[in-house]
Amino acid sequence: MLIAGEPADGPGTIEVINPYDGSLIDTVPSAGPEQVAGALDAAERGATLMESMPRVERAAILTRVASVLETRSEELARLLCREVGKTIREARGEVGRAVQTFLLSAEEARRLAGEVVPFDGAPTGTDRFGFTLRVPVGIVVAITPFNFPLNLAAHKIGPAIAAGNAVILKPASATPLTDIVLGEILVESGLPPEAVSVITGSGATVGDALVTDPRPRVVTFTGSADVGRAIVGRAGLKRCSMELGSNAAVIVEPDGDLETAAERSMRGAFALAGQVCISVQRVLVHTSVYDAFLELAVAVTEGLHVGDPADERTDIGPMIDVREARRAEAWIEDALSVGARRATAGGRGDSITGALLNPTVLTDVATDARLWCDEAFAPVVCFRPYSTLDEAIGLVNESRYGLQAGIYTDDLEAALEAAHRIRCGGVMVNDVPTWRVDLMPYGGEKDSGLGREGPRYAVEEMSEQRVVGIRRRSRVSA
Repeated sequence: MLIAGEPADGPGTIEVINPYDGSLIDTVPSAGPEQVAGALDAAERGATLMESMPRVERAAILTRVASVLETRSEELARLLCREVGKTIREARGEVGRAVQTFLLSAEEARRLAGEVVPFDGAPTGTDRFGFTLRVPVGIVVAITPFNFPLNLAAHKIGPAIAAGNAVILKPASATPLTDIVLGEILVESGLPPEAVSVITGSGATVGDALVTDPRPRVVTFTGSADVGRAIVGRAGLKRCSMELGSNAAVIVEPDGDLETAAERSMRGAFALAGQVCISVQRVLVHTSVYDAFLELAVAVTEGLHVGDPADERTDIGPMIDVREARRAEAWIEDALSVGARRATAGGRGDSITGALLNPTVLTDVATDARLWCDEAFAPVVCFRPYSTLDEAIGLVNESRYGLQAGIYTDDLEAALEAAHRIRCGGVMVNDVPTWRVDLMPYGGEKDSGLGREGPRYAVEEMSEQRVVGIRRRSRVSA
């Protein structure tokens, strides 16, 4: 791991396992209290250095990071493929997105600014002029999940640096290797070593110590709702940006483009073996086109290739580990036991080994089944018919989550109705909720979290407003 930009060891080790074949890729240190304290002490020094760094220098560092990522893109993609189990095509896509995220962050470093405050709009402010400054918060703690280790780290580190902060990254224990490389690239690109640490270890030891320490001012976390809730409860007086879970839904109206909707919905359900916060988990289809749409969706699903993620032909690789694959299969069996039906064979099957799980389409899933209510985080999707748009919106909103949703329709009124009434952070018209670009505000309502990612929006949460008021001296006429 990296403490103050330098290689560091710890009292234990963590094995990093290839999810596809179970082979050992590498080991990393498991940090103890001494390493956590060292990272926090270094971050205090790094925050002082970053605060005095001109915006143009921050932007130049972030631009150099993007350039190095692009140059080393194939190397990093293959590392992502091995440690995450995502297909090589998905891995290349993630590296490309991370390049863009750092470039977007560089732009925000240049234009982060305050605004004029019209003090003379108040009776007691007629002799005053004011403005705000955007100043760094100091130390940002970033905690990332296994599914997008590079780009989600970029979404936290890039804005933190753009705003002039030091950052401590705690990556998921299952996928720390790409993030350690990223930490090295940050230092090689000119970031003061004290301004970045990548510390590996358990959430109980490392995460809890970072979250509860009074020195960091921002904790940015991507992960499950339960862990996010625990972090907010323990963080104290800190700004918490939480990008949590979802069970995203897409509505298919009878006037929608059924073929496109079926293709996009199934791709959105099974990308990265369904291990995406905005994976399509629930598909609501109008009764008049339900049978035709389900037939199209099943055909798309059965055409997907499951297997070795390093194979260019593979569409769906393994889940992160065998335990998660078995958990997902148990959820499927639970749904089947209370009335759900298989539209595809799905599941693990006799020919599936390790952490692989065949893409599974279910119908008639009970609305109180875990597969309908909770976040599956697996290649499983549930279909249900509806009669009216009002009914469909109600089914979407029954969820405790609210990250993103989608609707396919050519009716502008229906699209606007959905956009206004669906309670989530984003509504995608004529696309699936899995769609995202890295410059947009991204985050959720309800149990899907607090705050917004996207460099323009994250940089505001990682900086403070400081108001400056200037009282003008009275002028006496000669």
